[in-house]
Amino acid sequence: MAAERRVRLVERLAEAGAAQPSGVKAKAPDSFLVTNLENVRYLTGFTGSNGMLLLGKDGSARLFTDPRYTLQAASEADCKVTIAKGPMAKSVAKAIEKAGYRRLAVEQEHLTLGASEALKKDLPSRTETLPVSGLVENLRMVKDASELQAIRESVIANSEALEQALRQLKPGMSETDLAAEIDYRNRKLGAERPAFDTIVASGERSALPHAHPGDTLIGSGILLIDMGAFLHGYASDMTRMVHLGKAPAKYKQAYAAVLEAQLAAIAAVKPGVKASKVDKAARDVLKKHGLEKAFVHSTGHGLGLEIHERPRLGRKDSTVLTEGMAITIEPGVYLEGWGGIRIEDTIVVTATGCEVLTPTTKDLRTI
Repeated sequence: MAAERRVRLVERLAEAGAAQPSGVKAKAPDSFLVTNLENVRYLTGFTGSNGMLLLGKDGSARLFTDPRYTLQAASEADCKVTIAKGPMAKSVAKAIEKAGYRRLAVEQEHLTLGASEALKKDLPSRTETLPVSGLVENLRMVKDASELQAIRESVIANSEALEQALRQLKPGMSETDLAAEIDYRNRKLGAERPAFDTIVASGERSALPHAHPGDTLIGSGILLIDMGAFLHGYASDMTRMVHLGKAPAKYKQAYAAVLEAQLAAIAAVKPGVKASKVDKAARDVLKKHGLEKAFVHSTGHGLGLEIHERPRLGRKDSTVLTEGMAITIEPGVYLEGWGGIRIEDTIVVTATGCEVLTPTTKDLRTI
């Protein structure tokens, strides 16, 4: 599977124009150094915390890592492996010199300035580095069958973790305790780690879109839970609301408006539609309810090996949705001094529309 991905990347590499001054014709790279660890994993299967992949235009591939991963790299990577005994940049530079590469593409968004300078110091003088952006990430936007299965399993486990955690919820429990319970349940269900810091926000604190759980005791009123986990290396993401005690009319009205916006955005998802159109579908509904100014973030994002991937479903995102993209749909409204409501599902774009993977009910829930 990883080998097939490298073939597609080499095809794009041949077409890639490195970042050049305006008016200067770009030369296609003859090699590509992949330094982002998620991209390395995507292209080789290697899951270690230190590695680089050198890819040639002829399809040759070599993974570089350090001695800690000698056995792991041999068992996971489906390409040649070099164990660097000293600075990795030196090992990479030697391989580049031996192969005779002259135009080395590098991931400008992931190669640090220090690493770049170290690499240039060791590279042959005839080799130039060409910054490129998004080559692997654009490939990763469309998931293959194995990736979609991993995401599906991650979503199902994440949803079950919420149900198990809510059975432990009692008034007076702190936000931190509930977040820990959620993370524990996800771990018990097979997750490697949370996909992000679990959000548990009660009362007025739910108006903070990315609130960090604190010592606040959960009492009657609004409770927002945003949670996800990595399972088989792939992320899930879900937000659900709970109201402790009888929900007042204002909460019911706001919840209904957000749910209507979320369903409208989901209905807009299909191949050929721009991401910005999905965002607009949610905003149009909230505008109808006078809540558009309380919606302060984008409608969703891609997810996979990372919790936030391309595309970003925002006002200005012109990405055209394609079958196989895994994305979230998560409109919300946030009212200072009152609270916030967000409803989020993980979905996948299908040939004719989309499939909602998240099984958890979106009915207004009270405890």
